[in-house]
Amino acid sequence: MKIITWNVNGIRAALGKGLLDFLAAEDADIICIQETKCQPGQAVVDLPGYEEYWNSAEKKGYSGTAIFTKKKPLSVNFHIDAEGHDKEGRAITLEYPDFYMVTNYTPNSQNELARLDYRLQWEAANREYLKKLDAKKPLILCGDLNVAHNEIDLKNPDTNHHNAGFSDEEREAFTQLLECGFTDAYRYLYPDKVEYSWWSYRMRARERNVGWRIDYFVVSDRLAPKVKDCVIRGDVFGSDHCPVILEIDL
Repeated sequence: MKIITWNVNGIRAALGKGLLDFLAAEDADIICIQETKCQPGQAVVDLPGYEEYWNSAEKKGYSGTAIFTKKKPLSVNFHIDAEGHDKEGRAITLEYPDFYMVTNYTPNSQNELARLDYRLQWEAANREYLKKLDAKKPLILCGDLNVAHNEIDLKNPDTNHHNAGFSDEEREAFTQLLECGFTDAYRYLYPDKVEYSWWSYRMRARERNVGWRIDYFVVSDRLAPKVKDCVIRGDVFGSDHCPVILEIDL
């Protein structure tokens, strides 16, 4: 099974930058998109053979997730089953007979960590939600999780220590998630490899490869041995993020 995750930083813009050509060529079983930045009906994604599920933020032009899947799921959930966390379109769960497919667009803590408190509340609620799913059947989580977990996961850890995405609190929240019985699929296969999935639009960051790895596949521990590959496609443009592709034997 092949699964793609990609923060497209506005799906309408991405459609004009070759998104459909890339997705058609990859022919994935499941495609998970973050930061759609659109309301229902504002974008038409022509992917014949795929079911599509959208979760848009109440605020226009903000956040949002979508999943396109060849196999119709048993059920769909657009929430993390926690009050106060259902207005920004940040999660979709598809249930299949043998696993759950979850995509997340984790809240950014913003400049000077202005939204860190909310971010950590969302992390705690989402962690509990994922634990409940995992108790029923294994899951695959993917998306822009907005954290570089360890120093290897960003170009300049020293100068970013207290910045959004690399604060101690955010990194600890990701550690806590893994300790609940989950595995970072990329690090499982490539413990020492240095690659990034996001680059600022400033200072020619992508050209200089001054980036961060903040887009993930996280799987239930019992699925980790089934992971065949996890590829960060830094050669694919169209967003400030690049796609990440999981191949797993399910």
